[in-house]
Amino acid sequence: MGRKLVIDKDECTGCESCVEICSEAFTFNESEQVAEVNLPEGGMEDCIEEAIETCPVDCIHWEDD
Repeated sequence: MGRKLVIDKDECTGCESCVEICSEAFTFNESEQVAEVNLPEGGMEDCIEEAIETCPVDCIHWEDD
């Protein structure tokens, strides 16, 4: 059983902190004004965890597949 990285777009405020911290895993959708996951399977664990901890609205998390 794996896990995937997700952002709750309804909660995202578009602050872009996750994109600044870990651009390998996150991108910013200009038209929707929210962050999106670029690598759902994850990647650089350290920067992903830092982005999760830094998110002001706690909308980034791991889900089990």
